[in-house]
Amino acid sequence: MEQLSELILEKLNTLVVVVNEQGAVDYVNSSAAQILGYAPEQLLGDAWWDLTRSTDDEKRKLKLLTQKIIRENNVEQLPYERLLKTAKGKDKWILWNTTKGPGNTMVGIGYDITDRKIAEQKLQATNHFLSQRNTDMLESIRYAQRIQQSILPDKIKIEQALSGGFVLYKPKDIVSGDFYWYYERNDSIYIAAIDCTGHGVPGAFMSVLANSLLKKVVDNNVQEPAEILYRLDDELQNELNGSNEYSSADGMDIALCKIDKSRNTLSFAGAFRPLVLVRLGEVIEYRGSRNPIGLYGDTKKVFEQLEIELQKGDSLYLFSDGYVDQFGGEHYKKLNKSRFRELLLTMETMDIKEQEAFLEYALNNWKQQEEQTDDILVIGLKF
Repeated sequence: MEQLSELILEKLNTLVVVVNEQGAVDYVNSSAAQILGYAPEQLLGDAWWDLTRSTDDEKRKLKLLTQKIIRENNVEQLPYERLLKTAKGKDKWILWNTTKGPGNTMVGIGYDITDRKIAEQKLQATNHFLSQRNTDMLESIRYAQRIQQSILPDKIKIEQALSGGFVLYKPKDIVSGDFYWYYERNDSIYIAAIDCTGHGVPGAFMSVLANSLLKKVVDNNVQEPAEILYRLDDELQNELNGSNEYSSADGMDIALCKIDKSRNTLSFAGAFRPLVLVRLGEVIEYRGSRNPIGLYGDTKKVFEQLEIELQKGDSLYLFSDGYVDQFGGEHYKKLNKSRFRELLLTMETMDIKEQEAFLEYALNNWKQQEEQTDDILVIGLKF
């Protein structure tokens, strides 16, 4: 029966070690040769500690710990792992289970888990590498966020323009494909809401380019919104080289206003983005041209311009599609234009800063725990 048990343990590649109350090893089964490269008799007595441990300090501490466990009759412990050295100096990880043996001894039954430990260590190393890469990437994106924020106009200028204003700006990710633009020249104020292709890093790259091109066009004394859009379209296509490697969707949508303070008029031109006017309990939408800025096949683009005489109490809104496209509500649908128009009408009599808070509250109430669908930008102006 003993020979059968030994044969079974050997086939299972399992170590059996018996330690007495002095900490010396009385028995090691024959699997020691296969697992550790030592004949069982080589590991008896203190040789077990001397040969299978790396340092004298480790040998001493583990032997004393084993003596303490036997002396305090605390042998029945949870499984634990130990690193052993083989006869060739290689590492072997052993998972031990211990039990009380005859004559105040401790019996340890050890399973070779080296392959599993190596796999765990490789996984940990991979996880550490990926975690570090993720940290580095986030740091780079946050640096990109600071660059993007540096090109955005000061919100205070918009808030103090005319009778007041606000900018509700909520990127979906750290950086955004939406951005707002503000420019003053003589008695005119230019303001725009721009929605670039995509969101996150790709959208942010396009937004930085678009901001630069807008400034370039206006600095070249192009003054009317429609003409600005034509020139911006040409500049962007030139920047993208007009190459077929870019899809027809590369570009941006924009709502652009020029407010002439001396004449109290507003000129508007849009590329797939509208202007909304709330006046005396009515919501009036002025749609932009159905052409984007950027590559769009061979279609000849037309950007129409309209002029509005402003009245005291008028509220104007420029926005990207992120707010109306937000999913939420009881049936997980888009907020949509109809609900957005109702919100604008509801808040007509509110102070302009209260309007911003109201829109954000309504958005969060609609979204609840759902993920933000897209970048969100709403600009409001009061006259």
